[in-house]
Amino acid sequence: MGSGHRDCPGTESEDAGKASACEGCPNQNICASSKAKGPDPDIAVIKERLSSVKHKILVLSGKGGVGKTTFTSMLARGLAQSEDLQIGVLDVDICGPSIPRVMGLDGEQVHQSGSGWSPVFVEDNLGVMSAGFLLGSPDDAIIWRGPKKNGLIKQFLRDVDWEDVDFLIIDTPPGTSDEHLSLVQYLQNANIDGAVVITTPQNESQIFPPTTGGVEQMADEMKVPFLGKLPLDPRIGKCCDEGTSFFEEFSDSPAAKAYQHIITGN
Repeated sequence: MGSGHRDCPGTESEDAGKASACEGCPNQNICASSKAKGPDPDIAVIKERLSSVKHKILVLSGKGGVGKTTFTSMLARGLAQSEDLQIGVLDVDICGPSIPRVMGLDGEQVHQSGSGWSPVFVEDNLGVMSAGFLLGSPDDAIIWRGPKKNGLIKQFLRDVDWEDVDFLIIDTPPGTSDEHLSLVQYLQNANIDGAVVITTPQNESQIFPPTTGGVEQMADEMKVPFLGKLPLDPRIGKCCDEGTSFFEEFSDSPAAKAYQHIITGN
């Protein structure tokens, strides 16, 4: 994250869009206009919309290809094994929406009702919303600048009718970009429970041996919980490609048990 984002004066400041920290920001012109002054009225709307969602969890990663979306899908499917829980998955990786594929929902479309956009359901207690549902084909590309992506993220948060959900798991894009900043801003009053950061298994690397203690030491230094290690099972990738549940097919595998340990704490 660049220093410009860290030193952002905020949309309510007189320096919004004018400070040196604003140089290069895709929202500079918007912030400099009168439209950006004052609190965003949609933040209150989003708070009200998500008031029926008990727990909101972000899934993040420092880079792509580390298993963030895989973890999101496994977490959602693992929680949904309890029929007493209602689970939602929101895919805000706008330019790389792979949640529909890994959840077995390729080709599905968004439906709208009087109360907003309706999630697409994998099971009766597991609903999904993704930019992938807005595409004519899974091969279509989304090539958008930051403000347009942020606008869709806001629309998802504001307009999707989740009804009563116990856990809403938000799959974010890789890295730390404009979408993440906007997402946290939009959810600032919606009581985010926390975030799960997915990393690569550096401690197991034979090519680049660990020299700094790996993620466990990093978590200890940053005083955040280390949730656990997940074995690399190629069958997980196969299930994701086919859109099937790894838990249903390989419930006794070490990988399934490792995920269950993280999900339940047991």
